[in-house]
Amino acid sequence: MAHGQRIVAIIVAAGTGVRAGGAVPKQYARIGGRPMIAYSHDAFAAHPAIAETIVVVAAGQQRMAIEALDCDATIVVGGATRRESVANGVAAAGEATHVLVHDAARPFLSAAVIDSLVAALKTRDAAIPVLPVTDTLARGSVLLGDIVPRSDLNRVQTPQAFAVEALRAAHAVWPADEEATDDAQMVRRLGVGVALVQGSAMLEKVTHPEDFAAAEARVAANSSYETRTAMGFDVHRLETGEELWLCGILIPHDKGLSGHSDADVALHALTDALLGTIAAGDIGTHFPPSDPQWKGADSGQFLQHAAKLIAEKRGRIDFVDLTIMCEAPKIGPHRAAMTARIADLLGLTLDRVSVKATTTERLGFTGRGEGIAAQAVATVRVPGAPA
Repeated sequence: MAHGQRIVAIIVAAGTGVRAGGAVPKQYARIGGRPMIAYSHDAFAAHPAIAETIVVVAAGQQRMAIEALDCDATIVVGGATRRESVANGVAAAGEATHVLVHDAARPFLSAAVIDSLVAALKTRDAAIPVLPVTDTLARGSVLLGDIVPRSDLNRVQTPQAFAVEALRAAHAVWPADEEATDDAQMVRRLGVGVALVQGSAMLEKVTHPEDFAAAEARVAANSSYETRTAMGFDVHRLETGEELWLCGILIPHDKGLSGHSDADVALHALTDALLGTIAAGDIGTHFPPSDPQWKGADSGQFLQHAAKLIAEKRGRIDFVDLTIMCEAPKIGPHRAAMTARIADLLGLTLDRVSVKATTTERLGFTGRGEGIAAQAVATVRVPGAPA
């Protein structure tokens, strides 16, 4: 940490991320097997100049953030706008002399960018990373208009660095009915000079589904991964008086499944498939049915445990496929909710989760309505030797 300075990083992660099209807000969606927000948090946590990292989240997302970061992170609830969320983060910064305000949607933050901003703060009250505009710019919406000179145009990135007092003053006088594009514009309006430092092409914002594909490719290009596929299978008996849970969804039915935890046969099969990809045993290894603490437990925690083990190995879940075998109830009316629940539990986009159903033509125990079976296949990538 620089002498006389206490620099606090603030990661703004209070958005809903609806443009990303996933089952969870984009900051919690997985890239390379890890929640996106974890990348920038780790970059700040590892930098010697950063005393503390504060993560600003939407109301109700605190638990999601804690699970995504898997560490003793400082979590603050944001406001209705980005400006309000930043203000809440700054208020929580305590005795900080300087802050770095960063968007969670820019995961690939380098130590070199942080270094440049910290150096600029020694002589300036504000600094931001930028990249020069290289494309030709022109006016017009239907027909080509005049070319816009680009010699002094820059693309503004985050993190943006400020002396705390300058940023607090900018927020204090900013009109309540006006939104700011970023904090640098707010302090600039006060007359504070904002220094420009070299940005990074790695700091591209991840917003749309195609951005996630590019981010995945970027992680893959810097890593050596091997693809693994494993299968899981489970069966549970149908009994009167039990609730019927499938894929984390409570299904109305005259019978329910009996067995381990809430007996969610679908999530059990999927958990075993995920555990199989990293040769981590089966669900009974981690959650013995003889242990009374798991009686009636939500099977979603078993699935998330398997996903966490994969993430700890820097693995990534590419795709999961599930087939439920039963005569009744009908799975079709619940398929969308089931898919969404699994995607939510695993932090996957909906197009990476497949839920199907079939009957056994009234043959066997499923055909007689005595039980339900489920088969799952999971495909993951884990670090390994190049092929």
